[in-house]
Amino acid sequence: MEPLLIVDAANVIGSVPDGWWRDRRGAVERLRDRLPQVAAAGLPTHPGPLDVVLVAEGAARGVESIPAVRVSSAPGSGDDRIVELVAEADAGRDIVVVTADRELRRRVEALGAGCVGPRALQPPDERT
Repeated sequence: MEPLLIVDAANVIGSVPDGWWRDRRGAVERLRDRLPQVAAAGLPTHPGPLDVVLVAEGAARGVESIPAVRVSSAPGSGDDRIVELVAEADAGRDIVVVTADRELRRRVEALGAGCVGPRALQPPDERT
């Protein structure tokens, strides 16, 4: 079974001050469109292929899934939806959550998931 990669969209797009706040939905769509490459190639800590779920909340709810990236629209808190996804995953499945949110990291690590920061999604030559 492929490792499950759950991406905290709000946290990842919020980590780069590129004007995302003017178009949150568009920022999440751009992130989604970059993730098939991550799904295929994997992360430094988890080689691909990966099963990718992007969690969208607020103004970005309703962003559509694309091949290789399922989008889960959180009815409320994106963090709560991420914790639900981790809790619902098959026992023993390797799960990695992409977020810099310390409290969310604590919650998902308590359920057995690993965590990486938003930089893990950058192309290898841009990671520093």
